[in-house]
Amino acid sequence: MNVAFARYSRVMMALHWLTAVLVVAAYLLSEGGRQVRVHPPLLHFACGLAVLVLLVPRLIARALGGAPPLQQYGSRWLEVAARSSHALLYLLLLAVPILGWYVASRLGVPAWLFGITLPPLTAALPGPAGLLGQLHQIGGNAILILAGVHALAALWHHFGLRDHTLRRMSPF
Repeated sequence: MNVAFARYSRVMMALHWLTAVLVVAAYLLSEGGRQVRVHPPLLHFACGLAVLVLLVPRLIARALGGAPPLQQYGSRWLEVAARSSHALLYLLLLAVPILGWYVASRLGVPAWLFGITLPPLTAALPGPAGLLGQLHQIGGNAILILAGVHALAALWHHFGLRDHTLRRMSPF
């Protein structure tokens, strides 16, 4: 099998698609404002923190060769764009859940991961979440935008360039 058809490992595929589902679910379940203290969005917390937890095995699987080499097109720009966008996605998948956990702690709301209450990252303070709450929200939006661009690029590669990019990450 040549590099153009090299596939991701099944573990990487499962982690990729589970992460995608959890990111979308966390976004759809997100709430803001004063009601967070009164009615914490526990499912939002659980999905966001699950993204953070899945990042560890995802990085390990990637380091152990779960990701095939990038396809070569002779364009340094495409290679830089692919590597940069993946790095930024991984950074956001780390930073956004940690910011959310911190903001929840600052608001005095326990962070919850499927029945487990996590320790606060900071002391609770009165008032709004402030800049870090805004950064969490912006980061969440950035993940969705970047993931959307990522999906569009995959579709362009697959249907425009006909290089079977989608087959590389498809379990079917």
